[in-house]
Amino acid sequence: MASIWQNWLVKRFTFQQEKQLKQNDVLVFVYQQGYLFLVLIFITFIAGVNYANNLILGFCFLISAVFCISFYLTFKQLHGLKIDVSSHELGQVGQEISLDLYFNQAQPHRRYLWIKTEEQVHKICITERKQTFKISFLAENRGQFSYPDIQIFSVYPFGLVRAWTYLYLQKTCWIAPKATWTVAENKYQHENFEQDLDEFRELKNYTLGDSLQAVSWKQVARGQGMFVKVFEQYQDQQHVEIYYEHMPSPSHEEKLSLMMGLVEQCEQQHCAYSLYLPHGQLPSGWGDQQLIKAQLLLAQA
Repeated sequence: MASIWQNWLVKRFTFQQEKQLKQNDVLVFVYQQGYLFLVLIFITFIAGVNYANNLILGFCFLISAVFCISFYLTFKQLHGLKIDVSSHELGQVGQEISLDLYFNQAQPHRRYLWIKTEEQVHKICITERKQTFKISFLAENRGQFSYPDIQIFSVYPFGLVRAWTYLYLQKTCWIAPKATWTVAENKYQHENFEQDLDEFRELKNYTLGDSLQAVSWKQVARGQGMFVKVFEQYQDQQHVEIYYEHMPSPSHEEKLSLMMGLVEQCEQQHCAYSLYLPHGQLPSGWGDQQLIKAQLLLAQA
C-alpha cells in the first residue's frame, strides 16, 4: 500500500524545470492542533445541545467557522505560486552544492512557508513578487549525487490545517574527488625556474602584474622603455601528463584524489596537463573549461 501511494505521489508531483501550483498540486488536511480543535467543537456542540444553551452553541458555530476558513487561508499560501529550480551540475567532495529555488507570484502577497528535505527544514517568508531561496548540501562521496525530494508546506494562520506540495526533482550532480596533495613543498616548483637556461623568444611591453624579474633592464637603462622577456618555457615546456596507473596508491579513490590534486596544482601554476585513465583520457590544456572537463572525468571514473 505504501509503495502504491509513493508511486502515485511521484507520478503526480514530478518536477521538471518550473511549475505554477494549481488546485490539483496542493494537498490540504487537518494538522496536529486541528485534531484538538475538532474535539473542542464536538464537546461544545454536545454541551450546547444537552444544556440547551444557545451561547455555547453559538461559540461552537463560531469556532467551526474559524476551522473551515483555515482550510481556505492555508490553501492560498501555496496556490498560484510559481517555482523555478536551478542546480549545480558539478561539485567536489567536501564542498557544498546548492539548489536555488525561485519563487514568483503575480501580486505581492505575504506567504509563510516551510521547506523540508530529507535532513533539513527551513522556514521562509515570501513578501516580494520574485524571491530566491538557496538550499545547500554537503558533497560527501564521489560520483553521482541525486538531489533529494522537496516538500513545501504551510500551516498559516492558525496551525490547524496544513497545505503542502512535493517537488520530485529529476536532477543529479557529478561529484569530483577531493584533491590530495602529494608533496606540499613542490606546489610552486615550476614558478621560480631559471629563465637563463631557456630559449629567449621575444620582448613584450610591461603590464601591471608582470614579474620584475622578467624585465629587460638593458632596455630600461638605454631609455627604450620597460619590456618583459618572454621565454619558450612559458608556452611550450610546461606540460604535465597525469597517468592513473602512476599514482602511488593501491586504492582507486586515493588514485583519483591524487590526480585531482595534481590537476589543481597545474591550474594554479597555469601549466598545461593531460589525464589518462582506464576509461578515458583528457587532451592537454588548462583553464576553467579544462578544469571542468577534468573534474567530470574523475567524477565518472
